[in-house]
Amino acid sequence: MDTLSYKTLTPNAQSVEKQWLVIDATDQHLGRLCSKVAKILRGKNKPSYSPNMECGDNVIIINADKVVLTGKKMTDREYLSYTGYPGGQRVATPEVLMKKSFNKHIKAGMHPLYIKVMKGMLPKNRLGRRLIENMHVYNGPNHPHEAQNPIVFDINKMK
Repeated sequence: MDTLSYKTLTPNAQSVEKQWLVIDATDQHLGRLCSKVAKILRGKNKPSYSPNMECGDNVIIINADKVVLTGKKMTDREYLSYTGYPGGQRVATPEVLMKKSFNKHIKAGMHPLYIKVMKGMLPKNRLGRRLIENMHVYNGPNHPHEAQNPIVFDINKMK
């Protein structure tokens, strides 16, 4: 047997099959939900996973306002951001970020709390910035992505 004739197949942009998944966040814990969504966005749940490729699926999270944080994390946890100016350090709690998601000036599908949590779970490079665009988060049960024929995915059955 000639072992030199074997070729390692690596996925490329044309060979990757992307799906649209709908995940219901009702009564889910925020960190556990987001860690599973991060695996789906990276494509780690597929056999054709490649760490340098965007081979994950598009994820639509509905009922994002019904997510659960245990203990007093909703009011006591603090997320820091910096504007770039002297004295420009800003502090926001998950409660504030959740209220901010109901503002009409925020782009639809961009939930500040989920983006803050997911950015910590994805790579901190160009790939991570592209992957976060594949996540769409909505507070209610409705979403505008019916044309993509999304598949309803039960996140509790994922390891």
